Amino acid sequence: MSAIVLNAVKPGFYLDSVALMRLSREIAAMPGVQDSALMTATPANKRILQDAGLLTSEGASATANDLLLAVRAHSTEAARTALCAASSALEKPRATVKGVGSKHWRTLRAALREQPGSTLALISVPGEYATSEARKALRSGLDVMIFSDNVALEEEVALKREAQALGRLVMGPDCGTAIIDGIPLAFANRVPRGDIGIIGASGTGIQEVACLIARSGKGILHAIGVGGRDLAREVGGLSTLAAIDLLDTDAATQCIVLISKPPHPEVASAVLARIGHSRKKFIICFLGTTEMTSPANACIVQTLRAAAEHAIGKAIEPAREPAPNPASKPGAILGLYSGGTLAAEAQLILLGAGRIVASNAAVPRAKALACASLGTDRIIDLGADEFTRGRPHPMIDPRVRTDKLREALADVDLGVILLDVVIGLGAHPDPAAHIASALAGAGPQRPHVVASVVGTETDPQVRSRQIATLEAVGALVASSNAGAVELALALTRR
Repeated sequence: MSAIVLNAVKPGFYLDSVALMRLSREIAAMPGVQDSALMTATPANKRILQDAGLLTSEGASATANDLLLAVRAHSTEAARTALCAASSALEKPRATVKGVGSKHWRTLRAALREQPGSTLALISVPGEYATSEARKALRSGLDVMIFSDNVALEEEVALKREAQALGRLVMGPDCGTAIIDGIPLAFANRVPRGDIGIIGASGTGIQEVACLIARSGKGILHAIGVGGRDLAREVGGLSTLAAIDLLDTDAATQCIVLISKPPHPEVASAVLARIGHSRKKFIICFLGTTEMTSPANACIVQTLRAAAEHAIGKAIEPAREPAPNPASKPGAILGLYSGGTLAAEAQLILLGAGRIVASNAAVPRAKALACASLGTDRIIDLGADEFTRGRPHPMIDPRVRTDKLREALADVDLGVILLDVVIGLGAHPDPAAHIASALAGAGPQRPHVVASVVGTETDPQVRSRQIATLEAVGALVASSNAGAVELALALTRR
């Protein structure tokens, strides 16, 4: 069946990227629609749409100040209906925000004029504009959270050096999760306030640890995301060190958890030296790094679950850990992950168990890809750029994983399919339902499906409801990502 691609342009229109991704998901689910995208018409975004086959001559003529709506559908009528629905819906987020008493400003200056006591700016604009907006915020005396990605490395370094000189903090770029003074920002979970602080280079790593701590009855005061490149040699851990300084001087923060993929050795040494000068307790989880000497006030752990356990001072009871099915199913393990850090943790646990793993996750990439030709197990990070270019992240739109899950359920060589279900603010309203729809149509000889649900009972999706949906279609639900991988190993053991 041939496809129809239509574009529409809204001149001079801006809306937050997360809101655009949510709306894109809704439009793509309309009858007859194959794919959709709503993006600011920057040159980079137009290249993405061109590569995805979603750009027409009308869209190509849009400028960087315009909003571009793109739809691919089975018919012209379906495409036009979808574009009309998108255009109508674009005004709703502004009306909703105004309706609850908040205000919408076109510029940072206007916002500060009416809210002079503000201390933090969240930047969510196309990457090529994020640096200038972040610099304005820093020079206005604000700390900055940069949700935007595609910020050049040299610009990140310059921003963080300026923030250091000004005594301010830059979270990000590509910072998807934060909790500041108990308030969740972006893709975060609703957790109780407590005396534990988290510093993390990744979003889902922060979410996993924060939720495990919350479900054990403890709370989080601050969770500071620093961006995935902060511990690279070029950046030098500038935001990580600044975050340590902030939490170290905060009397209400008693324990600090540090989460990252492996830092550059020189940066790791600087971070460990700074930790050694603190009187507070630190837990360090640099996934994939084993050769480090811990300062006297810190412990080094290898999993996110262990980081949470050391933070609360007790083992996390696997109250919901299902017993391995007596009918084990020897075969390969396939991980279909929406969280990059969770995918990396799964990869490391499998490698530690002596499995051969092929993966697009970042830790340890060289070893994993070297095994790809021999590969038995596969861990796929569906949130990587190769899967999200021109489409929403799988935490927002689970369809990219649902399609791959349906294919995997028919694979006779698989023993277990591993899944992470990440809920919370900003995430899809019911990701478990997408998984359940795929499992409901699978045959009796399908692989085991093992999942973990990252979230809490107070999240909009309600963790227990997500678990019940998964268990109703035969999925096994572990209490943590590490527990899910361990269960997968038990089920496939020969």
